Amino acid sequence: MSAVTRPDHLLSLEDWAALPEDNSHRVELVEGILHVTPRPVSFHQLALMELGYQLRAQLPKSFVALAEVEVVLFEHLATVRVPDLVVVPTALAKENPARYQASDVVLAVEVVSPGSGRIDRVLKFAEYAEAGIPNYWIVDLEKPISLAAYELKDERYLLVTESATTMYLESPSQLTVDPAALLPR
Repeated sequence: MSAVTRPDHLLSLEDWAALPEDNSHRVELVEGILHVTPRPVSFHQLALMELGYQLRAQLPKSFVALAEVEVVLFEHLATVRVPDLVVVPTALAKENPARYQASDVVLAVEVVSPGSGRIDRVLKFAEYAEAGIPNYWIVDLEKPISLAAYELKDERYLLVTESATTMYLESPSQLTVDPAALLPR
């Protein structure tokens, strides 16, 4: 999809699937409207990859962590988000789907970038909860680097823990995460 192409109507999921690929930007569909942002910078990518490595070493074989895949949050509102990282069932990932349903995702992670803080902490926070994603983590790369882990309870995210030091989490599985190790020292 070219950033120059601007639809003159709200897009459906079918319209979204028919758009040409655009690797120069990050593109999401929010209630039928294209949301285009610049690709993340190096620190964002380094932190994302390191978190992926930490998870890969600990997740049970039944789950896998994937970076930047499309997740359909709402079909009726034509909303497709691209979390920085998701954890999904390995069996489903082996099917190589073009996009995942929110019900497939057991963990969504967003790494806060300049300009994305409100979207990650407010908008996506509410959307992921409404879509029923059981776990949501927000990684903040401002010094000290920290991770806030939320778990869905009664259709709302509740803070499980927030820390800049090593964390021990029980969901989506038993995990040890070290936010301080996400970027080179």
